[in-house]
Amino acid sequence: MSEISASRKAALWVGIVFLLGAALGGTLGYSYAHHLVSAASTPMPEPARRAQRVKQLTELLNLTSDQIQRVDTILLQKHTEAKAVHDQADAQLDQVHQKGRDDIRAILSPEQKPKFEEFLKNLDDQRKRNSSK
Repeated sequence: MSEISASRKAALWVGIVFLLGAALGGTLGYSYAHHLVSAASTPMPEPARRAQRVKQLTELLNLTSDQIQRVDTILLQKHTEAKAVHDQADAQLDQVHQKGRDDIRAILSPEQKPKFEEFLKNLDDQRKRNSSK
């Protein structure tokens, strides 16, 4: 009878350890995923990102106060330049998209055009929702 009792205890312990492992794994997985989503969904404003980068470089390179100011100025200037390039590229992409839409409209029948316009409206709404996240 003690052998049955010992094997039941062993099975019970195995079950408990399994359940605790599953619970801990699920909790840690959820916590890690939630942290990733939270970090990705709240972008840092440019001045804060730049300050963080200057701080990293200051600690890594032991920058002087003059170097810190110059690095900050350089990063701000390059951010401004990159934003201008990005804005220009966005405008060009918008032109390409509009031209594609116009080309498709040109080959559609009058019955197809309202459906296409509805499709475009939904597509644009979806893009706006995704870009605001």
